[in-house]
Amino acid sequence: MPTTANLVRLLGEFIVLLLGALMILLAITGHVGLPARPSALVLLSILVIYWAVRAWIAREPEAVRLETHIRASSLALVGFLLLGIRILPLRYANLLLGLAGGVLVLRGLVGGVLLARHP
Repeated sequence: MPTTANLVRLLGEFIVLLLGALMILLAITGHVGLPARPSALVLLSILVIYWAVRAWIAREPEAVRLETHIRASSLALVGFLLLGIRILPLRYANLLLGLAGGVLVLRGLVGGVLLARHP
């Protein structure tokens, strides 16, 4: 019987999966460019990387440590890919956004499977 906490975490992983799918859809349609304020993209990237580092070093029971490492790694990778949109030439923006979306979709799938596996 799933607990309420597990169902909320599963819902969170589903939302991450949908966010990744939206990012992939935006990358495929080609409507990606630098925002009017590129500093906001850099700030968002740094915030996501900081969030990943905080999740990585958080003390948690050993039973959920794998899930935490997966979440933190995916956040860090997405943060670096978003930072790459600002740093690399604009022609790579769609590719980087699609890769970031793919990372989030993969994280949502793996996280959902790991949560469903726990009693």
